[in-house]
Amino acid sequence: MTDLFDAAPRTGSMPLAAELRPATLDEVIGQEKVLGEGTMLRRRIAAGRLGSIILYGPPGLGKTSIARAIGNMLGKNFRPLHAAHNNVADIRKIADEARMRPTLLFADEVHRFSATQQDHLLALCEEGIADFIGATTGNPYHSLTPALISRSTILKLEPLAIEEMEEVVRRGLDHLVGKGIAVELAPALLRRIAGRSGGDARRALTVLESLAVGHPSDKPVVITEAMVDEAYAAAPVNHDRSGDAHYDVVSVFVKSMRGSDPDATLYWLARLVHGGEDPRYIARRIMIHASEDVGLADNTALQTAVAALHAVEKIGYPEAQIVLAHAALHVARAPKSNSACRGISLALAHVASEAPSSVPMHLRDAHYKGAAALGHVGYAFPHDDGRGWSDQVYAPDVPRGAFYQSDARDAATFERRADEHWEQVTGRATARRFGDKR
Repeated sequence: MTDLFDAAPRTGSMPLAAELRPATLDEVIGQEKVLGEGTMLRRRIAAGRLGSIILYGPPGLGKTSIARAIGNMLGKNFRPLHAAHNNVADIRKIADEARMRPTLLFADEVHRFSATQQDHLLALCEEGIADFIGATTGNPYHSLTPALISRSTILKLEPLAIEEMEEVVRRGLDHLVGKGIAVELAPALLRRIAGRSGGDARRALTVLESLAVGHPSDKPVVITEAMVDEAYAAAPVNHDRSGDAHYDVVSVFVKSMRGSDPDATLYWLARLVHGGEDPRYIARRIMIHASEDVGLADNTALQTAVAALHAVEKIGYPEAQIVLAHAALHVARAPKSNSACRGISLALAHVASEAPSSVPMHLRDAHYKGAAALGHVGYAFPHDDGRGWSDQVYAPDVPRGAFYQSDARDAATFERRADEHWEQVTGRATARRFGDKR
């Protein structure tokens, strides 16, 4: 059984990324927390008892290369599988072979295997017939069967840091020189290639190769800024709208708004826009956080967010990015209050866990004939009082401050002004989450 590179007809040289595939873990750049000396993975390899491993992370981090390097270090027969090419019969065939010869089974894009296929992989793991490595770009806790997860060790790989990416590019340059292709690449442009590859080593090497090949062989290839910009003109930032990148970038975007950092807000918004995220989805997230994080501190934030949703539905990209920036910056720059979100959460928790309170007699429906005879009397109409407020009990089983706790701080926000107004009218202090700051 072969993998993609083995199956391809040898009509030309291998891609640079394939030629630089490491033979051992010592040759792998980055991932020290997972691959470094003394790690759990290294100890398992040294003991010759790998077991079942799931490598999880974005594309281009070298999951396949790591698996092959482990196979080399273990000295075991490396048998790759891919959901697009292999079926249950192939898994069974490998199982038969593994009973005769020590085998490392590698399942690329394991999240694409069906539940039945994953069950057969699970059987190999449980019986110890073969060591197993699965690679996935999707969160395994969401995309793999619980049984396979419970019997596997999950190793999360992170995008390479900029310095590690620079090392990848330098290794590619050295390899090209060894093939007789001299390349002149200024340090600033090397760093640009490393940075714009988004932690994806394969992308960086692919771009480097495309820049270096096809030139006259009698003189060095001088890579210019214009050439690098052309190579990346249509290269998107890694952003799988159905995977972890989607949820992670959305998470940091809303946390940047909540944290009142306008520059971070714009950066992560730009990542979402550049990645092709639906502007309506972004606008809906801004709407949620206009209430969740700004709330009563500035009621106009929700108005801005709602208007932004209506606007982007009408105009779309590219102008929609301006509207989204407007709304996101309003949320980021506004004073913050979590009292609405916290209050309804506390109230819902109370309703779900406590016995229901009876509606007070004086607050029950009294518009029909006979209501008074049932005792539905005594309601004090607040507008009949010059203060616009009547001192009466609305929820007898709910103590004041049980749910609503003001987040008013020193700024002259709506919530602060409301607190001061009702304290003056009622003579009662407002329940505050952080106490009275005055």
